[in-house]
This record gives sequence, C-alpha cells and structure tokens, in this order.
Amino acid sequence: MRKISTFLAVIAMIVISSCEGPAGPPGFDGQDGFDGQDGLIAEVFEETIDFNANNNYQVTFALNPKIYSGDNLLVYQLLNENGGIDTWALLPQIYYFEGGTAQYNYNFSFDQFSILLDASFPLNQLPTSFTSNKTFRIVIVPGDDGVNTGGPNSKISSNKVDYSDYNAVIKNYNIDDSNVRKLNKDFNIR
Repeated sequence: MRKISTFLAVIAMIVISSCEGPAGPPGFDGQDGFDGQDGLIAEVFEETIDFNANNNYQVTFALNPKIYSGDNLLVYQLLNENGGIDTWALLPQIYYFEGGTAQYNYNFSFDQFSILLDASFPLNQLPTSFTSNKTFRIVIVPGDDGVNTGGPNSKISSNKVDYSDYNAVIKNYNIDDSNVRKLNKDFNIR
C-alpha cells in the first residue's frame, strides 16, 4: 500500500509540474493609476481667473485625460499672501455683503470642472476686487477603491485627512507644490 501511495504521489507531481503550455497573447495596456513605486497619483494645478458677464461668472476646464470615477477634485481659493506664506480656503467660500451673500464654488465631473461665482443678488453688483484676479488651486486626489491606501509600501497615509486644510492634503498625498502647473483651456493632467 505504501508503494502505491508513493507511486501515485510521484505521478501526481509529474502531471502537475508538466501542465505548461505556450504563453498566451499579451493583454491590453490599461491607464496607469499609479506613479510607479510611489503609489496613487495626486496632482495640483493653479489658475487665476477674472469672473465677468462675458464668461457668465464661470470658467470651465476640460480634464484630459478624464479622471477616474472614484477620484475627487478639490478647489482652494488663495485668501492672502503673508511673508511668502499663502493661505488657502476650500470652496465653497461664502461672503456677506450689504445686499446679500455671494460665494465662490465649483463643480466637476469625470471630464471637466467649473469654478464659478454665485450670489443672492445680481452678480454685476459685485465689486471688482471680488471678481478680478482671483487665484485658485485645483487638487485631484485619487479615489479609495481599497487599493494602496496606506499599506506598508504606500506613501499615502491611511489616516483621515482634513480636506479643508490645503497643507494637510498636500502632505497626505505627497504632492510637490513647489512648482505648480498653470492651467489653460486645453491642459493635460498626469
């Protein structure tokens, strides 16, 4: 009985180890969701905008390539610069005027985003200081699909991040914002 068991075990090992054939055809290349060893991609861009009746107090940018369905887009307004230190505030930002409220806001989809002004009174009554030369930082952060979210090889923290704090977001996603790219109507991300 022992010889038969040993014989069957040897036969099984030979059969299993010899189940090899030619390699199949290569698969199609997918879009990269990782930047090599560093983990998921997060990006930052900047734009200075003039809001007026000609652009309907709104500017829209195409996302090229499109962002993934789980990704998020955050927009921060530059509030002030003090001694080389910028202060950023997450949109929407609401301001109170004698005639009512006005706010900077944004919306996005997988292929575009808009930064806009809205008010409870006619937008043409807003002061020029509120509508001209406004700077925004746009941060694209990867979605959490359970992939590479703080594992031992990830540079992205698994801790909750305060998205209202621009500096916390930049730190959490290891974004180098020392040389932020400017946007234009046909900019490419990634």
